[in-house]
Amino acid sequence: MEYTRLGATGLEVSRLCLGTLNFGSGQPWMMNDREASVELVREALDAGVNFLDTANAYSGGESESIVGEAIEEYDREELVVATKVYFDMGDGPNKGGLSRKHILDQIEGSLDRLGTDYVDVYQIHRWDENTPIEETLSALDTLVEEGTVRYIGASTMAGWQFSKALHAADVEGYERFRCMQPEYNLVDRHEEANLLPICADQDVGVVPWSPLAGGFLAGKYERGREIPEGTRAADDDYTEQRLTDENWEVLDVVRELAAEKDASPAQVSLAWLLHKDVVDAPIIGPRRKSHLEDNLGAVDVSLTDDEIARLEEPIFPQWPVEGKD
Repeated sequence: MEYTRLGATGLEVSRLCLGTLNFGSGQPWMMNDREASVELVREALDAGVNFLDTANAYSGGESESIVGEAIEEYDREELVVATKVYFDMGDGPNKGGLSRKHILDQIEGSLDRLGTDYVDVYQIHRWDENTPIEETLSALDTLVEEGTVRYIGASTMAGWQFSKALHAADVEGYERFRCMQPEYNLVDRHEEANLLPICADQDVGVVPWSPLAGGFLAGKYERGREIPEGTRAADDDYTEQRLTDENWEVLDVVRELAAEKDASPAQVSLAWLLHKDVVDAPIIGPRRKSHLEDNLGAVDVSLTDDEIARLEEPIFPQWPVEGKD
């Protein structure tokens, strides 16, 4: 495994981050097997992955508790555990958002489920239009000052919102967001016209989610054929929405390069992200050991400038895009 620094910090993270959205129950495309989920986390750690990403909202906290169980016997100082806050964690008032109350309440639950006394990276899962960003930053700054949180990060928002948050932190003297989680992959490149230039300019680490577009870029699907049973696209429209003519053109090139390099489509797709200077660690989401092993092999796949251009040619990045804000 290779390692890098997260943005402008001194924090060392593996070039691939293990995402844990799949680790829990409630959706057919999730693992729905706690023991197997714990084992998969440990296999990733044994392979050198030290960066784990979860969220309080993933399966209502179940994902965090799986991560907590999995890391019990590992050296906590070597691990980088990241979680998130924003989405509703119950019915009634003050159960969601980024108010000072909700943030301070939710960090306690996350720490309890993770079985640790601090979180390395605490991220706001979305922008909260109902809470002043200064209130959110003040609460996060308190957690950093207490040592409960080491660094703070953000995820999925408009560029103007992120710029506003960074400016507010600088003006008020609050802790800055050190990393950003954008949706970014070969067929979802809108962030090249939104968040990524800001991250590059401000030395903010980039940790892309859905690097394989919900499995589409792994080559699981065939143009014009029925969606296979048991795949994510069969149960979730996120992946199904990627079955467009333009995206199929990208996947055709991915498959061509994979054949030329004796690699898998997933490895080529992840390697493309790893070759981007702005990207620190794509978040992989394997559901079984074979997926994990395949994803880890992406670190060893090299791409030339011409090959990168071939992969990018079918799509022109645009912001905003339909259905996203």
